[in-house]
Amino acid sequence: MDNSKLTASGLMELENKFGAHNYHPLPVVLDRGEGVFVWDVNGKKYYDFLSAYSAVNQGHCHPKIVNALVEQAKKLTLTSRAFYNSQLGRYEEFVTGFFGYDKVLPMNTGAEAVETAIKLCRKWGYEKKCLPDNSAQIVVCENNFHGRTTTIISFSVDHDAYNHYGPYTPGFIVIPYNDAAALEKVLIENQNIAGFLVEPIQGEAGAYVPDEGYLKKCFELCHRHNVLFIADEVQTGIARTGKLLACDYEEVHPDILILGKALSGGVYPVSAVLASNEIMEVFLPGQHGSTFGGNPIAAAVAISALEVIRDENLAEKAFVLGELFRNEMRKLCESSGIASFVRGKGLLNALVINNEGHTNLAWDICMKLLDNGLLAKPTHTNIIRFAPPLVITETQLMECVEIIKSTILGFEKTRSGALLNEKTTVE
Repeated sequence: MDNSKLTASGLMELENKFGAHNYHPLPVVLDRGEGVFVWDVNGKKYYDFLSAYSAVNQGHCHPKIVNALVEQAKKLTLTSRAFYNSQLGRYEEFVTGFFGYDKVLPMNTGAEAVETAIKLCRKWGYEKKCLPDNSAQIVVCENNFHGRTTTIISFSVDHDAYNHYGPYTPGFIVIPYNDAAALEKVLIENQNIAGFLVEPIQGEAGAYVPDEGYLKKCFELCHRHNVLFIADEVQTGIARTGKLLACDYEEVHPDILILGKALSGGVYPVSAVLASNEIMEVFLPGQHGSTFGGNPIAAAVAISALEVIRDENLAEKAFVLGELFRNEMRKLCESSGIASFVRGKGLLNALVINNEGHTNLAWDICMKLLDNGLLAKPTHTNIIRFAPPLVITETQLMECVEIIKSTILGFEKTRSGALLNEKTTVE
């Protein structure tokens, strides 16, 4: 069968027929990307306001990153860690210096990095904190999203994430997010806690930003009780929130830092766990690993991706443009009964939709945004996440603001018209 001439509907049908139905994508088939734009198979151009869940902070197909991928792929792609390779050491020196850590353990996906951090934390708990065998507990937060492996979903509170995947992995205590007092209570009452795993901003929960001082207070509590503070910055890191790391807003330097997504600019799976010598030294040869982790392509790509963040001042840009975007969305909320409020930091933002009487409203808005040339996706039925590539210009951002405003105000008029018709019919 010649698939080269299939239409968009034909390509979507291929996925529906031969792929597992574990996603519910918007009905658009993307074929090309550059910077802040993507094009579908029919040549229609869109602003990308999802950025592959913040994996393409540097923009689609950034030439510097793509060139690093291509040039390294021509030379050497994979050796496994059975041997040294000419790129890994350079990358390890670069990334540890970039984020201020002694050691890095390279992995591939965000979930793998979270699993690695969990193992590292527990091993540290037994070998450094001297916890009794099989007693180590890790504290996590409600409404977290750290990945989809069996261990990770064992401490999820999302029914779709964990239902019918048991038996579940023990060893986790779930507390409310943005509640330092709850963490303090748990740390006082439990003597076998090894770590506290937290998202500085909860991304999948809808860019939920905790109160100012929350991270700092939790960090201090962890150190007071000899517990590791573990920050999952897979989505919030690499300049997305207007700082290199979201933790930087409160000058918190996590004991264990988890990175992924934009660590490669979206061109290759790369993740990392960073820590001090004292923590990382608990791993000895044969105790943890990955065939692809630390491969030459990943190393070369990650260096280039971080250089782009640094050289193009993308954290600074995200900070300024994020302030502008939220100010414009606040104006929209003041004049709209549909847009309730906006929250976020940098260019990780969420618009909360008043979907009373219309449970699919956020989805319908995203469908109309698609028609109007902007791609976004709802989360938790009434929240639309807006996270464009950080290379977006102010002019482009304001054009997107107008698309969002006109789209939502169009729904406002439709709703008002429907209510008026309903009233007339009743009378």
